[in-house]
Amino acid sequence: MAALGSPLRTLRGLLRELRLASGPPGRPYRDTAAYRHLLAAFRAHRVTSEKLCRAQQELHFQAATYLCLLRSVRHLAALHHEYHGRGERSPEEVAGLVGFRLPQQPGGKG
Repeated sequence: MAALGSPLRTLRGLLRELRLASGPPGRPYRDTAAYRHLLAAFRAHRVTSEKLCRAQQELHFQAATYLCLLRSVRHLAALHHEYHGRGERSPEEVAGLVGFRLPQQPGGKG
């Protein structure tokens, strides 16, 4: 299993994804129930007095998994927005999407 990193880093990543997914900037993400739940869960499962806590490690693993899911969904939406729904494309536009240029025909055609 890969290292999870710091729980604080995971919490910050989750809050960042929550902020990005919250939608319009008119309503702050800190007023949502998800924000309050995340903070309450992380505060309830923090390690105190150098004590190893299995529940804290399980929470951290679940939080890191959920963070991976949120990031993947956001990246999928960005890719879908970029490459989907434009209908038929010209060969020049398709070649440009993948980083190629079509060869020029002699005599100035194309």
